[in-house]
Amino acid sequence: MTTHAAVPLRHGLLSISAAAVAWGAGGAVAALLMGAAGLGPVAVCAWRFAVAAGCLVLLPARAAAGPRRSAVLTGLGLAVSQCAYFGAVRCAGLGLGTLVTIGAGPVLTSLGAHLLLGERLTGRAVAANLLAVGGLVLLVAGPAGGPRPVLGMALAVLAGAGQSGLTLWARAGGTARASAGAFATGLLCLLPLALAVEGGVLPSTGAPLPTAGALLFLGTVPTLLAYRWYFAGLATVPGATAAVLVLLEPATAAVLGVACFGEPLTPALPAGSALLLAAIAALTRRR
Repeated sequence: MTTHAAVPLRHGLLSISAAAVAWGAGGAVAALLMGAAGLGPVAVCAWRFAVAAGCLVLLPARAAAGPRRSAVLTGLGLAVSQCAYFGAVRCAGLGLGTLVTIGAGPVLTSLGAHLLLGERLTGRAVAANLLAVGGLVLLVAGPAGGPRPVLGMALAVLAGAGQSGLTLWARAGGTARASAGAFATGLLCLLPLALAVEGGVLPSTGAPLPTAGALLFLGTVPTLLAYRWYFAGLATVPGATAAVLVLLEPATAAVLGVACFGEPLTPALPAGSALLLAAIAALTRRR
């Protein structure tokens, strides 16, 4: 018999799962934009936040508003993590960049909770971190689908650190929300960087209509909707469980990378992924 408590939990699990799949698809669309439209990773992120903020501005003020401090901190965290993630995709390939980002996030969160929040680091957590490191070593050892895998790995770890920062802040009592203010903050951070480093934010190649459609999709589904699904799901789903569900993102990205971008599928990728999955399972297993 289904209890009333199980219903919101089930909705939360579905929300986080949907967000993870959307993020994996968003990485594929971002890789397409960086290749076909000539956009840099910072410009792609700026467009992503601009579309999401614009959509929220059109909503009633009650839905778009949020605490100013929360909006600023969330926007900064999203700007760092998403910009680094798209840079990792460009340098290391879609599948590998996503796998390392997601694999690094839970490990950094576990260590950060111990060092910054005083949470006890158990033997199980240490074993899980070692498994995750082994998985990351396998992923790095395998051939990447991008031109600069070492830089891509560093950017992927930075992306995981940014996401972990948001999680740790929420654990410490913060209120992360996918609000118009958060996306506007991210946009204000990234726009000057895109202009200075990448020379602009306008597409230089590709057909205008497909490019506009891809930017619209990237700003709505993997950004606006996915982050709303994720933060809503965290209201009922424990963070450790959410970390397992987010593994749907690299699975989605890896399948799309092999199927759509011709990225290599070597034994190192499934082996490294299996170790990462074992690490997350060890962290989330009930005592």
